Amino acid sequence: MKYRSRSDIIASILETTKQGATKTRIMYQSYLSYSQVVSYVKFLQENELIRYEEGKQVFRTTEKGYKLLNLSNEISDIMETSHGPEHLR
Repeated sequence: MKYRSRSDIIASILETTKQGATKTRIMYQSYLSYSQVVSYVKFLQENELIRYEEGKQVFRTTEKGYKLLNLSNEISDIMETSHGPEHLR
């Protein structure tokens, strides 16, 4: 698997939790180890990008998380259409 940046991983987790996801599902969908999931989930919760739903025992993307995910997707689209950083040389 190619190198993924922290922001790529965060976007992947936010995408996975849009419909609600357990830590196990996040781990498999985002290709992370359990310890990485624990670390990222803690970070995302502290920054109010995902929330834990006690009754359903799943994590869900918050409105703030959706905004970040949309921005991330827009940036990716711009970078792809401009042929990436090589195009800037």
